[in-house]
Amino acid sequence: MSTVDFLKAFFKNPMHTGAVAPSSKKLGRLMVKSAGVAQATSIVEFGVGTGVFTEEIHNTKTPEATFIALEINPKLFEITKKRCPEVVIYNDDACNVKEYLAKHNVMQCDCIVSGLPWAAFPEDLQKKILHAAVEVLKPGGIFVSFAYIHGTSLPRGKKFYQLLKHSFSEVKKSSIVWANVPPAFTYICKK
Repeated sequence: MSTVDFLKAFFKNPMHTGAVAPSSKKLGRLMVKSAGVAQATSIVEFGVGTGVFTEEIHNTKTPEATFIALEINPKLFEITKKRCPEVVIYNDDACNVKEYLAKHNVMQCDCIVSGLPWAAFPEDLQKKILHAAVEVLKPGGIFVSFAYIHGTSLPRGKKFYQLLKHSFSEVKKSSIVWANVPPAFTYICKK
């Protein structure tokens, strides 16, 4: 998907796409490393977008690890299925993660890598998805998401940070990835 196509998807439905350009590989590497994907036996991805994180997760995880991903946008789902045909991706809402893990005989996962546009979501949707994430994470499990630096000053961006602090025992922020457009950082959250 070109940057032009990505922009079209953003303007068509910013609640589903939430970004003006695909994430950088540098941000993808940081997300995957922060989540501990290399040591995980069960991994979930929320919001595959164009597959930058998906590809990085697939290339980093052990062959034995269970990895499932969820993407609500049908076009992004198709793009990532073509980019990463060996990855199990479901075209559905992240809130339904428990159902899809059960299909793979997994009740709880080690980590969740989220590419969702949290600052674009209303508070009730943020809460609903975070509740689903916390429910399926193992004790000590890691939830990793990113935020654009400009989004942290928005009311929904601020609310998301507060929800993370309420939902997890530990919340850390990474340094800023200036190579991403727009610049971003990651939230690393421990259950």
